[in-house]
Amino acid sequence: MEPPESAAGGRKRRRRGGGRNRRKPSSSSQQAPAPAAAPPPSSSPPAKRRRKDGTGQAAATPKRGNTSSLLDKMRARLSGGHFRMLNEKLYTCSGQDAFDYFKNDPNLFDVYHTGYREQMSHWPEQPVNVIINWLKSHNASWTVADFGCGNAAVAKNVKNKVFSIDLVSDDPSVIACDMAHTPLEPSSVDVAIFCLSLMGTNYSSYLEEANRVLKPSGWLVIAEVRSRLDPNNGGADPEKFSKAIIQLGFSLVSKDEKNKMFILFYFRKKEKSKVAKSIDWPQLKPCLYKRR
Repeated sequence: MEPPESAAGGRKRRRRGGGRNRRKPSSSSQQAPAPAAAPPPSSSPPAKRRRKDGTGQAAATPKRGNTSSLLDKMRARLSGGHFRMLNEKLYTCSGQDAFDYFKNDPNLFDVYHTGYREQMSHWPEQPVNVIINWLKSHNASWTVADFGCGNAAVAKNVKNKVFSIDLVSDDPSVIACDMAHTPLEPSSVDVAIFCLSLMGTNYSSYLEEANRVLKPSGWLVIAEVRSRLDPNNGGADPEKFSKAIIQLGFSLVSKDEKNKMFILFYFRKKEKSKVAKSIDWPQLKPCLYKRR
């Protein structure tokens, strides 16, 4: 009997797919398994051990940026304290005493003006800028005397000839002197400016000196801290302040009180100026900053 085809076919398929036709790999063709790849190097340095505080907890390491910020704050507080001390000195001594004080150590004046600029940076409007704009709107041929000029901002921003005057300065264009005794000639200037500079117990002497150097019909422009002229808060009466200057030989042209930080006065010297024999100068309240 002939075997069934299905059985023969099955045998052929088993021979084709069976293990007898598989070649055993030679020993030379066998390779060892590849070693495992090393992990990539970490980009961050190994973590440092953190010291433990008294409670057994890991103490936080202060960051360099935080340390620098703390030092800056400490320096600012020291600088602010130094400024307040110098500011109080200027308001509570005479002009001559202040001149001698800063002449002995000119660096103190730099410390004062650094603190002054920091304080002024918080004001919404700077009075010196108002005065500069006023000058620009008038005659550029006028000669100006800037009493207590600071960093000589007026001279740097107008075309006028400006005599910049202050107690001490490393700027050769600034006249360093007691503002009650300047080297300017009598009746030699058209405008005298006091921008927050009526400091000292003898501030009236500065105004008398301004009267001396001003030409007839010359302008006297004063910017003063509002609190110094607030009688409800211990300051002087602004009407009495204006009256004293009028008795010096001036007329009040206008007064600008719209700024919440300062008041501006615009006086003009009379053609035939006559100074009263006795002037009742009101005491201006010292502008002192609170200690923190």
